[in-house]
Amino acid sequence: MQERVRRARRKAGLSQAGLADLLKVRRSAVSNWESASEVRPSMQNMVAIAHACRVSIEWLGTGRGAMAMEPELEEIPAADAELVDERDERELLAAYRDLPRRSQRLVLELALALQAGRRGGRLA
Repeated sequence: MQERVRRARRKAGLSQAGLADLLKVRRSAVSNWESASEVRPSMQNMVAIAHACRVSIEWLGTGRGAMAMEPELEEIPAADAELVDERDERELLAAYRDLPRRSQRLVLELALALQAGRRGGRLA
């Protein structure tokens, strides 16, 4: 379970302190949950971790099932969906989606900077 708590937190782009703040616990509690100790989060904290990190409570607690929570119907941007036909685009999108939020932001900023540089004639 320790590794699943760590994976969920990292996938959500949260530090131990950030997750602790969201759950209103001490950072040392999160550290203990992620360590090899026998300390486990309470059921209330398990639910809070799953919610904060957007992972399945079943996966978090048992390792069974999919890691990601099923999105709510109203969270699916079907009207804004784009069809991605190019293999490179699909690979880039899959890699982007697998990154923590903070890293996603950096990738987006890099892509926008490259795009702006190209428009300005600085990149070939």
